Amino acid sequence: MAVLNRDASESGRRKLPADTTITMRVPARTRDLIDSAAASLGKSRTEFVLDSARQHAVDVLLDRRVFSLDAEASEVFAKALAAPVAPNAALKDLMSAKAPWE
Repeated sequence: MAVLNRDASESGRRKLPADTTITMRVPARTRDLIDSAAASLGKSRTEFVLDSARQHAVDVLLDRRVFSLDAEASEVFAKALAAPVAPNAALKDLMSAKAPWE
């Protein structure tokens, strides 16, 4: 699976400016754990928490797009996918929308 949240330095894209804040209170032991992990990667606490939260958010959203079907339902689904669909406003909107992690 491709990494969907690369930093600007990894992807060649410029970093988006930070325009909002997130404030939270955490136990000191949790902060210390985060600081140790961040330091081991050469990152600041903010970079580490933001990267971790962003990746988890992508994973959660992708998990909601994967589903399992039994053989019969899979056949019905495959036929529905193969059938041509007339373009409509909702489909055009969906196909032109950015992915939530972009």
